[in-house]
Amino acid sequence: MTTTETPAPARTAAADPPAAVRAVRRWGFLLRRLGFYAAAAAAAIVLNFLLPRLMPGDPSSAIVEELQRVSGQQVPPETLESIRAIFGDPDQNLGEQFLGYLGQLARFDLGVSVVNFPVPVSELVLEALPWTLLLVGTTTVLAFVLGTGLGVIAGWKAGSRLDSILTPVTAFLSSVPYFWVALLALWVFGFVLGWFPLSGGYDANLTEGFNLPFLASVLHYGALPAATIVFSAFGGWLLGMRNMTVTTVREDYVLLAQAKGLSRGRVVLRYAARNAMLPSFTGFAMALGGVIGGALLTETVFSYPGIGYLLFESLTKRDYPMMQGVFLIVTLATLLANLLADSLYVVLDPRIREQG
Repeated sequence: MTTTETPAPARTAAADPPAAVRAVRRWGFLLRRLGFYAAAAAAAIVLNFLLPRLMPGDPSSAIVEELQRVSGQQVPPETLESIRAIFGDPDQNLGEQFLGYLGQLARFDLGVSVVNFPVPVSELVLEALPWTLLLVGTTTVLAFVLGTGLGVIAGWKAGSRLDSILTPVTAFLSSVPYFWVALLALWVFGFVLGWFPLSGGYDANLTEGFNLPFLASVLHYGALPAATIVFSAFGGWLLGMRNMTVTTVREDYVLLAQAKGLSRGRVVLRYAARNAMLPSFTGFAMALGGVIGGALLTETVFSYPGIGYLLFESLTKRDYPMMQGVFLIVTLATLLANLLADSLYVVLDPRIREQG
């Protein structure tokens, strides 16, 4: 005997506001979030402007002296002007300096790297960004998909043999420090077995470009660091999704769907997993914001040429323009990712669509 879904009872006019009211609530929610993140971005820019100017002495002069010492060259006037716009000019008042600083940011001028003089910071960041997006972005998505998928299965079959094995194993793996996993993997698979390179993002003897040898080299060099990220990250997603699924499957709407005789796959995916995924989705959006910052430990251990390794080099060599530029970009990227997550929440969560 086949079963049919019982149509939901019609809602009264008081419980079902007009479409125009719902639209106003949705846009009101988005505008409030946009205002919040715009204020946070403005605060980050102001702090990035003020911190060098609150340092004792004249940071601009110190950076210019360091540039001349490292490069052995005289700093050109235009470079000096750019540095003073970013780090402060004692001959200008604070208001004029801030306007000049905003002009520099509008042109994506983050100053000149001390270590790689006279290469601009923005150029180095744009060179490192694709490597970080490829490695950390791909592995973040893979770890999320793998962890949430297994978490739904473990949560739906809570108490089963699969759950009793999967949950403690992933809990143990999540507790292992990442730097230990990365160093052990590098030693075993790179040094002892020689299956993977020890450092770098590609074979330096190849010509960069969209050709098969270079792309194969990129995949070969990135496989081991990618595997260590997924290995360490998916357990956290699995445990979080498993716990949320265990709670969700006890809700009345899930029990009602089962009582109607709906297929198990439909109940799991449409009723249980869809609602249990909302908290994980927030964490995923924040993880995507952190992608721009790169996996500092990963890129440092494997000497992978991304944003994280760029930041590590700037910290060890006291490249202040590079540090300041990377910190600002990471902060703004995280805010943008959270704004996108809030926007998608309007689509995923009916309560926000209704209440605003």
